[in-house]
Amino acid sequence: MAAKEPDRSKVLNFNVGVLGHIDSGKTSLAKALSTVASTASFDKNPQSKERGITLDLGFSSFSVPVPTHLASEGYEQVQFTLVDCPGHASLIRTIIGGAQIIDLMMLVVDISKGVQTQTAECLVIGEITCNHMIVVLNKIDLIEESKREAQIAKMSKRLSRTLETTHFAGAPIIPVAAKPGGPEASESERAIGVDRLVEILSQHLFVPTRSPEGPFIFSVDHCFPIRGQGTVMTGTVLSGSISTNDPVEIPFLKVTKKVKSMQMFHHPVPKASQGDRVGICVTQFDPKQVERCLVCSPGDLPTLTAAIMRVFKIPYHKSPCATGAKFHVTIGHETVMAKTTFFGSDAAPPAIGTGFDFSREYPYQDNLMETGKITRTSDPSPPSSATAAAATEGDDVMPKPTTQFALLEFEKPVTCPAHSLVIGSRLDADAFSNTCRIAFHGQLLEPIVDRAYERNVLPQLKMFKLKSKEGVVDRLHDERTVIGKALFKKETKLQVFIGLTVQLSSGEVGTIEGAFGTTGKFRINIPDGLKPETIQVLSSSKKKGKAKASAETMAGASELEHVSVTILLNFKRYIFDPQKRMIQ
Repeated sequence: MAAKEPDRSKVLNFNVGVLGHIDSGKTSLAKALSTVASTASFDKNPQSKERGITLDLGFSSFSVPVPTHLASEGYEQVQFTLVDCPGHASLIRTIIGGAQIIDLMMLVVDISKGVQTQTAECLVIGEITCNHMIVVLNKIDLIEESKREAQIAKMSKRLSRTLETTHFAGAPIIPVAAKPGGPEASESERAIGVDRLVEILSQHLFVPTRSPEGPFIFSVDHCFPIRGQGTVMTGTVLSGSISTNDPVEIPFLKVTKKVKSMQMFHHPVPKASQGDRVGICVTQFDPKQVERCLVCSPGDLPTLTAAIMRVFKIPYHKSPCATGAKFHVTIGHETVMAKTTFFGSDAAPPAIGTGFDFSREYPYQDNLMETGKITRTSDPSPPSSATAAAATEGDDVMPKPTTQFALLEFEKPVTCPAHSLVIGSRLDADAFSNTCRIAFHGQLLEPIVDRAYERNVLPQLKMFKLKSKEGVVDRLHDERTVIGKALFKKETKLQVFIGLTVQLSSGEVGTIEGAFGTTGKFRINIPDGLKPETIQVLSSSKKKGKAKASAETMAGASELEHVSVTILLNFKRYIFDPQKRMIQ
């Protein structure tokens, strides 16, 4: 008799990411744990079999009874969906994509090698995308039994120290041998420690915050045809819910299709909700046109040409993140090149789910500044004293921000949900060097869909540079007027500076009245008049060189001629102001 079909409403689906360095045994661990394989699991990709490594996301599952601490939640069974992520350095885009759909992360570490380059990158990705982690210390069968316990204790202590400075301090570390004897060993070889790992997973199980409400957004990772039925898209529901006969839009192709049927690990289902792993069969289209993409209820996903995000620098990325530099930006289900412009604010950060405030002014930054640790968008902003000293360039004056933002200008349009996670990387860096290629992360605040955004949107962004110019008083004109020089070049159009406020080094405040001659000199009006001592300094400078002056007067003039009165002009200029106005 066939097994009774479980009531899917009573099954809690829990997504577990399997991440780690290449050859740490991730796929073997997924295979040892799983009882159900999907169409994309255990390196079924022909290239994966040929090269002997994972090249794409793999999905499989196993089920356990609901643990006692969740007995009151209304579920009868837990389905652990394993997301097997590739470990090869060049496939970090795929790893980031997989990490965004998980509830808990298993970091797989080869006990004989410890933390390697991609182990560290996976840990960084985990800190950004996930709140819960279990470390799996794999391949313990390679250690002699007499030394095994000591080596496990030594490596566990070392890993615990590594995790102390992360969000995962105190994470459990479980020793296993997912495939004793290695890849060529007999399938009859029983895995070591896997039962204990399942116990720990069950102990750390929680009910993720999920809702069937809101727009349906579906992250597609594989696509294939079924003759006579249609095209199947497999993936994870990121938000909302979907039922058979509902229409869905594929924004990448600009087409809308009808849902014909759905399955969850070979079980037909009439509906799928946020967090579910599901295969959706729609009316026929060419699956070769789709690799990875987002699918949604019609009209719910914008296509962006640019975006504004709240941003945090990854402290392990040692190269500067400079304004004007291009980064590989992963947003939604795509990774594209984007030019960055960084800026900040002293105001409190925007609440999660709110948009960007165009009414405020924001100081421009030459570089993204560090905050000392990986910070999530849900964390409070660090105090400004924790921010590194601001860089200065030329005559720019850089304030220290408490909240940092980035303007991203994409090389090609991208489709993504509102408030998406954004990760910036330098994937062109040497994948095998001992450096972190993940540079920054944050949350999308303002999607920009206007293709003419440079003309229509950016002038609304009050991003400014503080400017400071310095000149000197050339001579006294009268007790309320001085003539200045060395502040402008002779070809400068002084009209734009008329009316701006300047300050003399002697303390007086005045305004620029206009040009004086054609050599770049200008008149400054001092409404409250010059101080007597300033008049004396400026008057004395006139007397130098007069032959009939007494020796005492000449000595005084010689001393005063070295005392010049400087003129300071401070203003700010909006970066995207087409009129290049100066604001005080």
